[in-house]
Amino acid sequence: MSISPEKEKALSERMRRLRVSEYDFKESFIRASGPGGQKVNKTSTCVYLVHAPTGLSVKCQRERSQALNRFVARRLLLDRIERLQTGIIAEEKTFIEKVRRQKRRRSKRAKEKLLAAKHMQSDKKKLRSKIGLRTEDNEK
Repeated sequence: MSISPEKEKALSERMRRLRVSEYDFKESFIRASGPGGQKVNKTSTCVYLVHAPTGLSVKCQRERSQALNRFVARRLLLDRIERLQTGIIAEEKTFIEKVRRQKRRRSKRAKEKLLAAKHMQSDKKKLRSKIGLRTEDNEK
């Protein structure tokens, strides 16, 4: 199976739009892993593609053909480059950092403040109870 000329043209147009050159890529082929028997063990169909200016890399062994894997690897790498240029990666990193901070254990001081606030709320609720039910007033 080969890639259609329309898809090739669309890929080259996208590379031109993102200002990425074919010379920016460092491409190497390695043996794929997983099911497939002798064919997989003998041929190097997995494509490892690195974009030298940004340092982004992609490893693709989705298809059985090296040509298709080259095409898919380029598309995946262009996706990452586009996300980097549009700032989506920065947003994702800030979101991940926010989640990490939320999951982090509270400090001892923060726990004490939280517990003090809970005690104050409890005291407020005790004051809302009916007059006949207050045991503190009856004992005095």
